[in-house]
Amino acid sequence: MEVRRFRPPPGWPRPPQGWVPPPGWAPDPSWPPAPAGWQFWGPVAQAHLTAPVPRIKVPVIPPPAPNGFGSRRKALEAENAQLREALAVAGIVDDSARVERIRMMEAQLQDVLAQVSRARAELATVRDELINASDTALLQAAGVYAYAHPLDNAVGYKERIAAIKEDTKAFVRTGNAVQATTNWQVNGSTIEGKKMVDDFSKLLLRAYNTEAENCVRTVKPQSRQNSVERLTKISETIARLGSSMEIRIDERYHRLRCAEIVMTADYRAKVEAEKEEALALRLDMKEQAAAARDYERARAKWEKEKAHVESSLAALERRGDGESVAALSLRSRLEEVEAGRGVVEGMAGNARAGHVYVISNIGAFGDGVVGIGMTRRLDPYDRVRELGDASVPFRFDVHVMLPSQDAVGLEKALHERFAGRRVNLVNVRREFFRVGVGEVLEVLRGMEGVEVVEFVERPEAPEWRASTP
Repeated sequence: MEVRRFRPPPGWPRPPQGWVPPPGWAPDPSWPPAPAGWQFWGPVAQAHLTAPVPRIKVPVIPPPAPNGFGSRRKALEAENAQLREALAVAGIVDDSARVERIRMMEAQLQDVLAQVSRARAELATVRDELINASDTALLQAAGVYAYAHPLDNAVGYKERIAAIKEDTKAFVRTGNAVQATTNWQVNGSTIEGKKMVDDFSKLLLRAYNTEAENCVRTVKPQSRQNSVERLTKISETIARLGSSMEIRIDERYHRLRCAEIVMTADYRAKVEAEKEEALALRLDMKEQAAAARDYERARAKWEKEKAHVESSLAALERRGDGESVAALSLRSRLEEVEAGRGVVEGMAGNARAGHVYVISNIGAFGDGVVGIGMTRRLDPYDRVRELGDASVPFRFDVHVMLPSQDAVGLEKALHERFAGRRVNLVNVRREFFRVGVGEVLEVLRGMEGVEVVEFVERPEAPEWRASTP
Protein backbone atom coordinates (compact mmCIF):
# COMPACT_ATOMS: atom_id res chain seq x y z
CA MET A 1 0.00 0.00 0.00
CA GLU A 2 1.41 3.37 -1.00
CA VAL A 3 1.80 5.77 1.88
CA ARG A 4 1.64 9.40 0.99
CA ARG A 5 3.67 11.68 3.17
CA PHE A 6 2.83 15.29 3.52
CA ARG A 7 4.25 18.32 5.16
CA PRO A 8 1.96 19.37 8.00
CA PRO A 9 0.65 22.89 7.57
CA PRO A 10 1.52 25.63 10.07
CA GLY A 11 -0.33 25.28 13.36
CA TRP A 12 -0.49 21.51 13.11
CA PRO A 13 -1.77 20.46 16.56
CA ARG A 14 0.31 18.47 18.94
CA PRO A 15 -0.91 14.87 19.11
CA PRO A 16 -2.33 13.78 22.49
CA GLN A 17 0.00 11.83 24.72
CA GLY A 18 -0.19 8.10 24.06
CA TRP A 19 -1.87 8.58 20.66
CA VAL A 20 -1.39 5.74 18.17
CA PRO A 21 -1.86 6.46 14.43
CA PRO A 22 -4.66 4.76 12.49
CA PRO A 23 -3.82 2.16 9.81
CA GLY A 24 -2.29 3.68 6.65
CA TRP A 25 -0.56 6.54 8.41
CA ALA A 26 3.27 6.85 8.49
CA PRO A 27 5.80 9.35 9.80
CA ASP A 28 7.43 11.77 7.40
CA PRO A 29 11.24 11.20 7.75
CA SER A 30 12.05 14.15 5.49
CA TRP A 31 11.17 16.56 8.18
CA PRO A 32 13.77 17.68 10.65
CA PRO A 33 13.57 16.22 14.16
CA ALA A 34 10.27 17.21 15.74
CA PRO A 35 10.05 18.85 19.14
CA ALA A 36 9.64 16.61 22.18
CA GLY A 37 6.33 14.79 22.07
CA TRP A 38 5.72 15.60 18.32
CA GLN A 39 5.52 13.30 15.33
CA PHE A 40 4.47 14.13 11.81
CA TRP A 41 2.22 11.69 10.02
CA GLY A 42 0.66 11.55 6.58
CA PRO A 43 -2.46 9.55 5.63
CA VAL A 44 -3.42 7.99 2.33
CA ALA A 45 -6.11 10.07 0.67
CA GLN A 46 -6.70 11.89 3.99
CA ALA A 47 -4.22 14.72 3.71
CA HIS A 48 -7.09 17.17 3.93
CA LEU A 49 -7.55 16.41 7.59
CA THR A 50 -6.11 19.02 9.89
CA ALA A 51 -5.65 16.82 12.95
CA PRO A 52 -5.43 13.11 13.73
CA VAL A 53 -8.23 11.37 15.64
CA PRO A 54 -6.95 10.38 19.12
CA ARG A 55 -7.36 6.88 20.44
CA ILE A 56 -9.41 6.62 23.61
CA LYS A 57 -7.33 5.47 26.58
CA VAL A 58 -9.47 3.30 28.85
CA PRO A 59 -8.49 3.93 32.49
CA VAL A 60 -7.52 1.01 34.70
CA ILE A 61 -10.15 0.26 37.35
CA PRO A 62 -8.52 0.05 40.79
CA PRO A 63 -9.43 -2.89 43.00
CA PRO A 64 -12.06 -2.22 45.68
CA ALA A 65 -10.81 -0.91 48.99
CA PRO A 66 -10.80 -3.40 51.88
CA ASN A 67 -13.10 -1.18 53.95
CA GLY A 68 -16.14 -1.26 51.64
CA PHE A 69 -17.54 -0.39 48.19
CA GLY A 70 -16.90 3.35 48.25
CA SER A 71 -13.58 3.24 46.34
CA ARG A 72 -14.99 0.82 43.74
CA ARG A 73 -17.93 3.10 43.07
CA LYS A 74 -15.72 6.18 42.74
CA ALA A 75 -13.39 4.37 40.30
CA LEU A 76 -16.28 3.37 38.06
CA GLU A 77 -17.70 6.87 38.08
CA ALA A 78 -14.26 8.31 37.21
CA GLU A 79 -13.81 5.82 34.35
CA ASN A 80 -17.25 6.64 33.01
CA ALA A 81 -16.52 10.35 33.08
CA GLN A 82 -13.14 9.91 31.33
CA LEU A 83 -14.68 7.80 28.58
CA ARG A 84 -17.42 10.33 27.93
CA GLU A 85 -14.90 13.17 27.84
CA ALA A 86 -12.64 11.29 25.41
CA LEU A 87 -15.59 10.47 23.17
CA ALA A 88 -16.69 14.08 23.14
CA VAL A 89 -13.16 15.28 22.20
CA ALA A 90 -12.74 12.68 19.46
CA GLY A 91 -16.25 13.12 18.14
CA ILE A 92 -16.81 9.37 18.20
CA VAL A 93 -20.19 9.28 19.80
CA ASP A 94 -21.58 6.63 17.53
CA ASP A 95 -18.92 3.99 18.12
CA SER A 96 -21.07 0.97 18.98
CA ALA A 97 -18.27 -0.86 20.83
CA ARG A 98 -17.57 2.06 23.12
CA VAL A 99 -21.25 2.76 23.64
CA GLU A 100 -21.71 -0.86 24.66
CA ARG A 101 -18.73 -0.54 27.00
CA ILE A 102 -20.30 2.49 28.62
CA ARG A 103 -23.61 0.69 28.93
CA MET A 104 -21.92 -2.25 30.63
CA MET A 105 -20.07 0.10 32.97
CA GLU A 106 -23.30 1.86 33.90
CA ALA A 107 -24.93 -1.50 34.61
CA GLN A 108 -21.91 -2.47 36.70
CA LEU A 109 -22.16 0.82 38.56
CA GLN A 110 -25.81 0.12 39.35
CA ASP A 111 -24.83 -3.30 40.69
CA VAL A 112 -22.19 -1.71 42.90
CA LEU A 113 -24.72 0.83 44.18
CA ALA A 114 -27.10 -2.00 45.03
CA GLN A 115 -24.30 -3.83 46.86
CA VAL A 116 -23.49 -0.66 48.78
CA SER A 117 -27.14 -0.31 49.80
CA ARG A 118 -27.30 -3.92 50.97
CA ALA A 119 -24.00 -3.57 52.81
CA ARG A 120 -25.22 -0.46 54.61
CA ALA A 121 -28.38 -2.27 55.70
CA GLU A 122 -26.34 -5.22 56.99
CA LEU A 123 -23.97 -2.85 58.76
CA ALA A 124 -26.88 -1.13 60.52
CA THR A 125 -28.20 -4.51 61.65
CA VAL A 126 -24.78 -5.61 62.92
CA ARG A 127 -24.35 -2.32 64.77
CA ASP A 128 -27.71 -2.77 66.49
CA GLU A 129 -26.76 -6.30 67.52
CA LEU A 130 -23.35 -5.11 68.71
CA ILE A 131 -24.92 -2.32 70.79
CA ASN A 132 -27.38 -4.75 72.36
CA ALA A 133 -24.61 -7.28 73.05
CA SER A 134 -22.39 -4.56 74.55
CA ASP A 135 -25.22 -3.33 76.77
CA THR A 136 -25.95 -6.88 77.91
CA ALA A 137 -22.29 -7.54 78.66
CA LEU A 138 -22.00 -4.27 80.55
CA LEU A 139 -25.08 -4.96 82.66
CA GLN A 140 -24.01 -8.52 83.38
CA ALA A 141 -20.55 -7.31 84.38
CA ALA A 142 -22.20 -4.83 86.73
CA GLY A 143 -24.37 -7.57 88.24
CA VAL A 144 -27.66 -6.91 86.45
CA TYR A 145 -28.12 -10.50 85.33
CA ALA A 146 -30.80 -11.68 82.90
CA TYR A 147 -31.62 -15.33 83.64
CA ALA A 148 -31.94 -17.53 80.57
CA HIS A 149 -34.15 -19.93 82.58
CA PRO A 150 -35.74 -18.10 85.54
CA LEU A 151 -36.36 -20.45 88.47
CA ASP A 152 -37.47 -19.79 92.03
CA ASN A 153 -34.33 -20.84 93.85
CA ALA A 154 -30.88 -22.38 93.50
CA VAL A 155 -32.21 -25.84 94.31
CA GLY A 156 -34.33 -25.77 91.15
CA TYR A 157 -31.29 -24.91 89.04
CA LYS A 158 -29.27 -27.69 90.65
CA GLU A 159 -31.95 -30.24 89.83
CA ARG A 160 -32.16 -29.02 86.24
CA ILE A 161 -28.36 -29.29 85.84
CA ALA A 162 -28.45 -32.87 87.18
CA ALA A 163 -31.10 -33.77 84.59
CA ILE A 164 -28.98 -32.29 81.78
CA LYS A 165 -25.97 -34.32 82.92
CA GLU A 166 -28.01 -37.52 82.80
CA ASP A 167 -29.14 -36.74 79.23
CA THR A 168 -25.51 -36.05 78.29
CA LYS A 169 -24.39 -39.41 79.64
CA ALA A 170 -27.19 -41.15 77.73
CA PHE A 171 -25.97 -39.60 74.46
CA VAL A 172 -22.44 -40.87 75.08
CA ARG A 173 -23.55 -44.36 76.13
CA THR A 174 -25.68 -44.82 73.00
CA GLY A 175 -22.91 -43.53 70.72
CA ASN A 176 -25.00 -40.62 69.43
CA ALA A 177 -22.72 -37.85 70.70
CA VAL A 178 -20.55 -38.03 67.55
CA GLN A 179 -21.62 -38.48 63.94
CA ALA A 180 -19.17 -40.01 61.42
CA THR A 181 -18.99 -41.82 58.08
CA THR A 182 -19.75 -45.55 57.95
CA ASN A 183 -18.05 -46.53 54.68
CA TRP A 184 -14.42 -45.69 55.46
CA GLN A 185 -11.92 -48.36 54.43
CA VAL A 186 -8.31 -49.06 55.41
CA ASN A 187 -6.32 -51.26 53.02
CA GLY A 188 -9.60 -52.27 51.46
CA SER A 189 -11.02 -53.41 54.81
CA THR A 190 -14.27 -51.87 56.01
CA ILE A 191 -13.75 -53.32 59.49
CA GLU A 192 -10.36 -51.66 59.85
CA GLY A 193 -11.85 -48.47 58.48
CA LYS A 194 -14.67 -48.53 61.01
CA LYS A 195 -12.17 -49.10 63.82
CA MET A 196 -10.11 -46.11 62.70
CA VAL A 197 -13.22 -43.91 62.48
CA ASP A 198 -14.32 -45.01 65.96
CA ASP A 199 -10.88 -44.26 67.42
CA PHE A 200 -10.76 -40.82 65.89
CA SER A 201 -14.34 -40.13 66.98
CA LYS A 202 -13.51 -41.03 70.59
CA LEU A 203 -10.42 -38.84 70.50
CA LEU A 204 -12.28 -35.80 69.16
CA LEU A 205 -15.20 -36.35 71.54
CA ARG A 206 -12.76 -36.51 74.44
CA ALA A 207 -11.24 -33.19 73.38
CA TYR A 208 -14.72 -31.66 73.04
CA ASN A 209 -15.89 -32.88 76.45
CA THR A 210 -12.69 -31.67 78.10
CA GLU A 211 -13.33 -28.18 76.75
CA ALA A 212 -17.01 -28.38 77.71
CA GLU A 213 -16.17 -29.34 81.31
CA ASN A 214 -13.67 -26.51 81.46
CA CYS A 215 -16.33 -24.06 80.29
CA VAL A 216 -18.78 -25.34 82.91
CA ARG A 217 -16.18 -25.12 85.65
CA THR A 218 -15.05 -21.57 84.86
CA VAL A 219 -18.29 -19.97 83.64
CA LYS A 220 -19.50 -16.88 85.49
CA PRO A 221 -22.81 -15.08 85.18
CA GLN A 222 -21.24 -12.25 83.18
CA SER A 223 -19.26 -14.60 80.86
CA ARG A 224 -22.08 -16.99 79.98
CA GLN A 225 -22.33 -16.06 76.29
CA ASN A 226 -18.56 -16.09 75.81
CA SER A 227 -18.36 -19.64 77.16
CA VAL A 228 -21.12 -20.83 74.81
CA GLU A 229 -19.39 -19.23 71.81
CA ARG A 230 -16.09 -20.78 72.85
CA LEU A 231 -17.58 -24.28 72.92
CA THR A 232 -19.33 -23.67 69.59
CA LYS A 233 -16.00 -22.80 67.98
CA ILE A 234 -14.52 -26.02 69.36
CA SER A 235 -17.38 -27.96 67.76
CA GLU A 236 -16.75 -26.23 64.43
CA THR A 237 -13.01 -26.96 64.67
CA ILE A 238 -13.69 -30.65 65.29
CA ALA A 239 -15.99 -30.75 62.26
CA ARG A 240 -13.25 -29.18 60.14
CA LEU A 241 -10.51 -31.51 61.39
CA GLY A 242 -12.69 -34.58 60.91
CA SER A 243 -14.13 -33.55 57.55
CA SER A 244 -12.35 -36.35 55.67
CA MET A 245 -14.19 -38.94 57.77
CA GLU A 246 -17.26 -36.72 58.21
CA ILE A 247 -16.70 -36.71 61.97
CA ARG A 248 -18.66 -34.01 63.82
CA ILE A 249 -20.29 -33.41 67.20
CA ASP A 250 -23.99 -34.16 67.12
CA GLU A 251 -25.98 -30.93 67.18
CA ARG A 252 -28.37 -32.21 69.86
CA TYR A 253 -25.44 -33.17 72.08
CA HIS A 254 -23.84 -29.77 71.55
CA ARG A 255 -27.09 -28.05 72.54
CA LEU A 256 -27.18 -30.10 75.74
CA ARG A 257 -23.65 -29.06 76.69
CA CYS A 258 -24.43 -25.40 75.94
CA ALA A 259 -27.58 -25.67 78.05
CA GLU A 260 -25.46 -27.01 80.90
CA ILE A 261 -23.18 -23.96 80.65
CA VAL A 262 -26.11 -21.55 80.64
CA MET A 263 -27.86 -23.32 83.50
CA THR A 264 -24.67 -23.34 85.56
CA ALA A 265 -24.27 -19.60 85.06
CA ASP A 266 -27.88 -19.05 86.12
CA TYR A 267 -27.34 -21.28 89.16
CA ARG A 268 -24.30 -19.32 90.30
CA ALA A 269 -26.10 -16.02 89.79
CA LYS A 270 -29.04 -17.27 91.85
CA VAL A 271 -26.69 -18.46 94.60
CA GLU A 272 -25.11 -15.00 94.78
CA ALA A 273 -28.54 -13.35 94.81
CA GLU A 274 -29.69 -15.62 97.62
CA LYS A 275 -26.54 -14.79 99.58
CA GLU A 276 -27.27 -11.10 99.19
CA GLU A 277 -30.86 -11.62 100.29
CA ALA A 278 -29.76 -13.67 103.28
CA LEU A 279 -27.24 -11.01 104.27
CA ALA A 280 -29.85 -8.28 103.96
CA LEU A 281 -32.28 -10.36 106.00
CA ARG A 282 -29.69 -10.88 108.73
CA LEU A 283 -29.00 -7.15 108.84
CA ASP A 284 -32.73 -6.39 109.08
CA MET A 285 -33.17 -8.94 111.83
CA LYS A 286 -30.17 -7.50 113.64
CA GLU A 287 -31.66 -4.00 113.41
CA GLN A 288 -35.06 -5.23 114.59
CA ALA A 289 -33.48 -7.10 117.49
CA ALA A 290 -31.55 -3.98 118.49
CA ALA A 291 -34.76 -1.93 118.34
CA ALA A 292 -36.60 -4.56 120.43
CA ARG A 293 -33.85 -4.45 123.03
CA ASP A 294 -34.16 -0.67 123.12
CA TYR A 295 -37.89 -0.96 123.70
CA GLU A 296 -37.46 -3.51 126.47
CA ARG A 297 -34.86 -1.39 128.22
CA ALA A 298 -37.08 1.68 127.87
CA ARG A 299 -40.09 -0.20 129.25
CA ALA A 300 -38.07 -1.44 132.19
CA LYS A 301 -36.75 2.08 132.80
CA TRP A 302 -40.21 3.65 132.72
CA GLU A 303 -41.68 0.89 134.88
CA LYS A 304 -38.96 1.38 137.45
CA GLU A 305 -39.41 5.15 137.36
CA LYS A 306 -43.16 4.80 137.68
CA ALA A 307 -42.84 2.46 140.66
CA HIS A 308 -40.43 4.85 142.37
CA VAL A 309 -42.70 7.90 141.85
CA GLU A 310 -45.79 6.04 142.97
CA SER A 311 -44.00 4.76 146.09
CA SER A 312 -42.83 8.27 147.01
CA LEU A 313 -46.26 9.75 146.41
CA ALA A 314 -47.90 7.07 148.58
CA ALA A 315 -45.47 7.81 151.42
CA LEU A 316 -46.38 11.51 151.32
CA GLU A 317 -50.08 10.73 151.34
CA ARG A 318 -49.64 8.45 154.36
CA ARG A 319 -48.02 11.32 156.24
CA GLY A 320 -50.85 13.63 155.27
CA ASP A 321 -48.78 15.64 152.79
CA GLY A 322 -50.79 14.63 149.76
CA GLU A 323 -51.35 18.25 148.74
CA SER A 324 -47.83 19.48 149.40
CA VAL A 325 -45.52 20.90 146.73
CA ALA A 326 -43.49 17.69 146.74
CA ALA A 327 -46.64 15.65 146.12
CA LEU A 328 -47.69 17.91 143.23
CA SER A 329 -44.21 17.56 141.74
CA LEU A 330 -44.37 13.79 142.01
CA ARG A 331 -47.79 13.71 140.33
CA SER A 332 -46.39 15.83 137.46
CA ARG A 333 -43.46 13.46 137.13
CA LEU A 334 -45.82 10.48 137.08
CA GLU A 335 -47.65 12.01 134.12
CA GLU A 336 -44.35 12.41 132.29
CA VAL A 337 -43.48 8.80 133.00
CA GLU A 338 -46.82 7.62 131.67
CA ALA A 339 -46.34 9.74 128.52
CA GLY A 340 -42.85 8.37 127.93
CA ARG A 341 -44.05 4.84 128.49
CA GLY A 342 -46.87 5.45 125.99
CA VAL A 343 -44.40 6.63 123.35
CA VAL A 344 -42.34 3.47 123.78
CA GLU A 345 -45.41 1.26 123.59
CA GLY A 346 -46.62 3.13 120.50
CA MET A 347 -43.31 2.66 118.66
CA ALA A 348 -43.05 -0.98 119.72
CA GLY A 349 -46.55 -1.67 118.43
CA ASN A 350 -46.16 0.21 115.11
CA ALA A 351 -43.71 -1.57 112.81
CA ARG A 352 -43.65 1.43 110.42
CA ALA A 353 -42.76 4.06 113.01
CA GLY A 354 -39.19 5.30 113.38
CA HIS A 355 -36.79 8.03 112.25
CA VAL A 356 -35.75 8.96 108.70
CA TYR A 357 -32.20 10.29 108.51
CA VAL A 358 -30.14 12.12 105.89
CA ILE A 359 -26.39 11.70 106.41
CA SER A 360 -23.16 12.34 104.53
CA ASN A 361 -19.50 11.42 104.73
CA ILE A 362 -17.50 13.86 102.66
CA GLY A 363 -14.23 12.20 103.61
CA ALA A 364 -15.36 8.76 102.37
CA PHE A 365 -17.72 9.53 99.45
CA GLY A 366 -16.93 13.13 98.55
CA ASP A 367 -19.17 16.16 98.38
CA GLY A 368 -22.66 15.88 96.91
CA VAL A 369 -23.38 12.32 98.12
CA VAL A 370 -25.89 11.64 100.90
CA GLY A 371 -27.33 8.56 102.53
CA ILE A 372 -31.10 8.34 103.08
CA GLY A 373 -32.36 5.65 105.43
CA MET A 374 -34.58 4.89 108.41
CA THR A 375 -34.22 3.25 111.80
CA ARG A 376 -36.62 2.10 114.51
CA ARG A 377 -34.15 2.63 117.32
CA LEU A 378 -35.30 4.73 120.24
CA ASP A 379 -32.02 6.61 119.92
CA PRO A 380 -31.61 6.90 116.13
CA TYR A 381 -28.08 8.24 116.49
CA ASP A 382 -27.03 4.77 117.64
CA ARG A 383 -27.73 3.57 114.08
CA VAL A 384 -25.67 6.41 112.57
CA ARG A 385 -22.78 5.60 114.87
CA GLU A 386 -22.91 1.95 113.75
CA LEU A 387 -22.74 3.01 110.09
CA GLY A 388 -19.62 5.03 110.85
CA ASP A 389 -17.67 2.07 112.22
CA ALA A 390 -14.29 0.83 110.99
CA SER A 391 -15.61 0.22 107.45
CA VAL A 392 -15.32 3.95 106.63
CA PRO A 393 -12.42 6.25 107.54
CA PHE A 394 -14.57 9.04 109.07
CA ARG A 395 -17.82 9.33 111.00
CA PHE A 396 -21.05 10.37 109.29
CA ASP A 397 -22.56 13.83 109.59
CA VAL A 398 -26.28 14.00 110.32
CA HIS A 399 -28.18 16.61 108.32
CA VAL A 400 -31.78 15.58 109.12
CA MET A 401 -33.21 13.28 111.80
CA LEU A 402 -36.95 13.22 111.24
CA PRO A 403 -39.35 11.19 113.46
CA SER A 404 -42.35 9.75 111.64
CA GLN A 405 -45.22 7.38 112.30
CA ASP A 406 -44.69 6.07 108.76
CA ALA A 407 -40.91 6.15 108.45
CA VAL A 408 -41.00 3.18 106.06
CA GLY A 409 -43.26 5.01 103.60
CA LEU A 410 -41.32 8.26 103.91
CA GLU A 411 -38.01 6.52 103.22
CA LYS A 412 -39.50 4.70 100.21
CA ALA A 413 -40.88 7.97 98.78
CA LEU A 414 -37.45 9.62 99.01
CA HIS A 415 -35.74 6.63 97.41
CA GLU A 416 -38.19 6.67 94.51
CA ARG A 417 -37.76 10.42 94.11
CA PHE A 418 -33.98 10.07 93.68
CA ALA A 419 -33.92 6.57 92.12
CA GLY A 420 -32.11 7.75 88.99
CA ARG A 421 -29.31 9.26 91.05
CA ARG A 422 -28.28 6.23 93.05
CA VAL A 423 -24.57 5.66 93.50
CA ASN A 424 -25.09 1.89 93.26
CA LEU A 425 -27.64 1.11 90.53
CA VAL A 426 -27.43 -2.65 91.10
CA ASN A 427 -27.92 -3.14 94.83
CA VAL A 428 -30.85 -0.98 95.91
CA ARG A 429 -30.04 -1.66 99.55
CA ARG A 430 -27.08 0.68 99.22
CA GLU A 431 -28.93 3.86 100.16
CA PHE A 432 -26.55 6.51 98.83
CA PHE A 433 -27.49 9.12 96.23
CA ARG A 434 -25.69 11.82 94.25
CA VAL A 435 -27.81 14.69 95.48
CA GLY A 436 -27.26 17.77 97.60
CA VAL A 437 -28.64 18.19 101.10
CA GLY A 438 -30.56 21.31 100.08
CA GLU A 439 -32.42 19.40 97.37
CA VAL A 440 -33.45 16.69 99.85
CA LEU A 441 -34.74 19.37 102.23
CA GLU A 442 -36.82 20.95 99.47
CA VAL A 443 -38.40 17.57 98.66
CA LEU A 444 -39.15 16.89 102.34
CA ARG A 445 -40.75 20.30 102.80
CA GLY A 446 -42.93 19.68 99.76
CA MET A 447 -44.37 16.46 101.21
CA GLU A 448 -47.73 16.56 102.91
CA GLY A 449 -47.68 16.00 106.66
CA VAL A 450 -43.87 16.28 106.91
CA GLU A 451 -42.37 19.01 109.05
CA VAL A 452 -38.61 19.45 109.19
CA VAL A 453 -37.75 21.20 112.46
CA GLU A 454 -33.97 20.88 112.55
CA PHE A 455 -31.46 20.38 109.80
CA VAL A 456 -27.79 21.01 109.09
CA GLU A 457 -27.01 21.90 105.47
CA ARG A 458 -23.21 22.17 105.62
CA PRO A 459 -21.42 19.04 106.89
CA GLU A 460 -19.13 19.67 109.83
CA ALA A 461 -16.84 16.68 109.10
CA PRO A 462 -14.41 17.58 111.90
CA GLU A 463 -12.26 14.48 111.53
CA TRP A 464 -11.91 14.89 107.78
CA ARG A 465 -11.17 18.61 107.99
CA ALA A 466 -8.57 18.03 110.69
CA SER A 467 -6.99 15.25 108.56
CA THR A 468 -6.92 17.28 105.34
CA PRO A 469 -3.78 19.43 104.92
